[in-house]
Amino acid sequence: MAAVDEPGSYEMRVRRCLGVEEALALREPIERLLCPEPDHAPPCDVPWGLTLGADEPSDDGRETTALVLGVHTSGRRAAQTAEGVRGVVGEARHVTVSAADAGQFEELAEQYRIERALRQS
Repeated sequence: MAAVDEPGSYEMRVRRCLGVEEALALREPIERLLCPEPDHAPPCDVPWGLTLGADEPSDDGRETTALVLGVHTSGRRAAQTAEGVRGVVGEARHVTVSAADAGQFEELAEQYRIERALRQS
């Protein structure tokens, strides 16, 4: 029997933004990718959230910021979402995806549980 791709929390980082303003400029296009119709009735297909985080310095030593996207979905869907994000931010940005640390996006996991229960009722 094949293993089921169970939902979990994943972190995607859009790396090496040269400052907060540059990172925030990427926020809206990524939001439109994740939720093309912001006024839709809940729930979103994939629970998600965006924040800013620290990042490693650029090759020339400048400080950089990462735009951090959290999602709660299957690993397969997280990989597809990361590909979409790469398409939005372009080749100049490096996008990484990894399983989130336990409890890192607990609010997204809770949103998933609530919305899943609503769908099943």
